[in-house]
Amino acid sequence: MIVDFKGKTAVLTGAGSGFGLECARIGAALGMNLVLVDVQQDALDKAAAEMQAAGAQVLARKVDVSNAAQMEALAEAVKARFGAPHFVFNNAGVGAGGLIWESSVKDWEWVLGVNVWGVIHGVRLFTPMMLEAAAKDPSYQGHIVNTASMAGLLNPPNMGVYNVSKHAVVSLTETLYQDLSLVTDQISASVLCPFFVATGISHSQRNRPQDMVDADAKPTQSQLIGEAMTSKAVGSGKITAAIVAQKVFDAIAANQFYIYSHPKAIGSVQTRLEDILQARNPTDPFADKPELGVQLKAALRASTVK
Repeated sequence: MIVDFKGKTAVLTGAGSGFGLECARIGAALGMNLVLVDVQQDALDKAAAEMQAAGAQVLARKVDVSNAAQMEALAEAVKARFGAPHFVFNNAGVGAGGLIWESSVKDWEWVLGVNVWGVIHGVRLFTPMMLEAAAKDPSYQGHIVNTASMAGLLNPPNMGVYNVSKHAVVSLTETLYQDLSLVTDQISASVLCPFFVATGISHSQRNRPQDMVDADAKPTQSQLIGEAMTSKAVGSGKITAAIVAQKVFDAIAANQFYIYSHPKAIGSVQTRLEDILQARNPTDPFADKPELGVQLKAALRASTVK
């Protein structure tokens, strides 16, 4: 499929850092109109200035993607400025770890709000606009990319809230792909499933709203361990956000649905699917690196012994 990005409009959530910022940079280089969305004003301002300096037409909006009213206002602003977008990158995401029963209601609401409801709002608001544009113009081509994670295809321990949110994004996007194929040949979808890549998600607590914080609650030992392990894994990643962003654009051009940052990690997905097919108990996620499992188990058991 030949995709012409020049002059087309892209909406990018989480555009102030990580994949969103790197996709915006590619979009600017390709001559696209960019709708930059982030909840962190200083990062958004910096990104907008960079893209404008690169010659892009930019609409920048500070938006909490979990908020329906704010997302609806964003959609109206996009339509008024550029019309229906051609590309939507539902990329904004936050991370959280810890034993699954130790996550508070606020933890669940915050992570599912951004990671799941943010994607839901992006899909429900922009897809109808894109379908309307496709119906009016036979040459219109559109694509929606939702950012999930390898945690949407696996279930690593001590990451329960995050895993649940990303499995939801994979399911939503697979269904979106099938639903779109029923009604149009002009719009498709992809799901991005990155492994550990330095994007800033390990510091996402910086943007957690105060009303999503338990004032009296202190992080549990498992949550502190999860945060430390994630920061270490993300920080040591050899694949950059810029490399992954290029993979995203290549996948759009190839109409490729599943986008992976670390194709070798698919072996773990195959093991999980074989567990399901054979109805066997889940395989030890640390089978290839048993020392990590021993360390995590020892740390968690030590923290629960009074």
